[in-house]
Formats: sequence, C-alpha cells, structure tokens
Amino acid sequence: MVENYWNQEYWATKGEISLFMWRKKLDKPSEKLEPKPILFLVHGSSFSGPTGFDLQVPGKPDYSLMEKFASYGFDVWTLDHEGYGRSDKTTGNSGIFEGVKDIAAGMQLIKNETGKTSAMFYGSSSGALRAAAFAEAFPNSVEKLVLDAFVWTGKESPTLKERSKKLDQWTSNNSRPVNRDFFKSIFTRDKPGTSENEVAEALADRELAICDSVPTGTYADMCTILPVCDPKKIKCPVLIIRGEHDGIATEEDLLNYFNNLQTPDKQFVIIPGLAHVTFLGINRARLWHVMKSFLVAPERVDYLGK
Repeated sequence: MVENYWNQEYWATKGEISLFMWRKKLDKPSEKLEPKPILFLVHGSSFSGPTGFDLQVPGKPDYSLMEKFASYGFDVWTLDHEGYGRSDKTTGNSGIFEGVKDIAAGMQLIKNETGKTSAMFYGSSSGALRAAAFAEAFPNSVEKLVLDAFVWTGKESPTLKERSKKLDQWTSNNSRPVNRDFFKSIFTRDKPGTSENEVAEALADRELAICDSVPTGTYADMCTILPVCDPKKIKCPVLIIRGEHDGIATEEDLLNYFNNLQTPDKQFVIIPGLAHVTFLGINRARLWHVMKSFLVAPERVDYLGK
C-alpha cells in the first residue's frame, strides 16, 4: 500500500469567482520526471470534490478515489464547483452549464501548471452531466470520459420522481440546507447495505465542517430541463457505469444514450452490489477495476498492410 502522496491546493478563477482545486499524485512535479496522465474528477450535487473523492474513513482504508488512482500512476485533480466546499459562495445556483464554465477554468489552471491541454474525466451523478456537457463544448480537452451514476432524459427515474415533489423549493432558492441525516440518506435511499455506516459519518463530518448548505441548480436542472447532453456530439471514448441499485436513471434511459453515442469506442458496465455513490460503496474495488481498465487501455491500431 502506498502511504505517502504529494498533494497541493490551488485556486482557479472564473471571472471574479475563485474555485478551489485539489491535486494528488505520487511524486512532486519535476521536469526530470515523465508527466503523468491527468484524471479530472467532477463531483455531483450534494458534496464537494475533496470531501467525496479524497475521503478518509477512520479505521477503513482505501476510500480515497484520488489516492487509488494516484497509486495507479495518474495525476489526479478535483474542483469545488461554485457555491460548494471552499469555492466562493455566490447568489447563483450553480447549474449544470455553469459547472461547464467551472471545469473550463480548472482546465486553464491545469494547463498553466502542467502544460497539458487535455485530460481524462470522471463524473459522478450531476458531475457526469457536467463532464459530458464539457466534452461536447470542449472536445479537444477530453481524452476519455467516464460517466458514473449518469442520467439522460430522466424518464421513469425513481430518484427524480421523488425529487420533483420539492421542485418549488429547488427553483425558489439558490441553496438548500444539508445536515447529517441528509448525508446518511444518500447511502440508504436506493439500497441499504451497499455502503458501510462509517462512510456516511465520515463524509458528514468533513462536509459539515466547511458548509451547511449547497446550491440547488443541478437539482432544478435534473427535474426540469433534461436531457441536457447530446450523445451525438461526444467525440472521445466513453465508459458508462451504473451501480446495480442506482435510482437516478433506468437502464433503458442509459442504454438509449449509449446507443446514440457516435464513437465506436464505448463501453457500458453495470456493477453489482453498488448504488448511487459507487466510489464510496462496499464493492468500490470493482469500480476501480473497470475504470482503470478503460483509462489505461492501449490505443487503437488499424492494420495498414495488404
């Protein structure tokens, strides 16, 4: 097990708004070392990037997705979207397309720090919507795209059906309160027993130490304007991951998106024993395996001989 990681905090700028970024890798950046492939992790609606992707659970190893992929040889970055975590709080509601602007600001900072103009992307839940929308808008910036806990049209979605009952709240306020019970509910709403109880407690401890509310924009968008992504505009290789018990989208909805992708380099994987937050589930090692295999797969070679 790798015990020491190099990490650094940064601040990206989107106009006058400052966005917190967190970076983790095995070695301190050096001109003498070969640059590592960049993996940009995009968070969802209810907790910030480092909280979810670099979570440390007392007595429970291997809950940091950032550390896991740093150990695989990636230069791993994440960002707190506007209104989340340590990023600036504003009067905006941080909707999906505003998140695309956040990612663009993050990529500019990554370019300044590493010289690289593209990265591999992983997005979870509304983070997957943000990442897919970014890939449409900035195709040259996305090498590979992993969409986890994704939703396309939202048709027949159990989670969005329940969420829509509070649509007035999501559209009349720019933020919504979060508390310990809310964070626990994220891990039990689809299928209790797919995550350890200590995970929800650790996540609540960390997130509530920095905020007691999050923006409403992605909730409102997912209840009112889906679909926001067009699969026919995606140019890069795509991996779609669905936890067996995830209620955010039906298999039919995801397969329709998958079938409309124009790239021939695409995969669709259902992982048993996981629900919505796959990277914090008991069976998260299966997620690591699927993601790593996709991200490090050899480049396609076409036979040119006779």
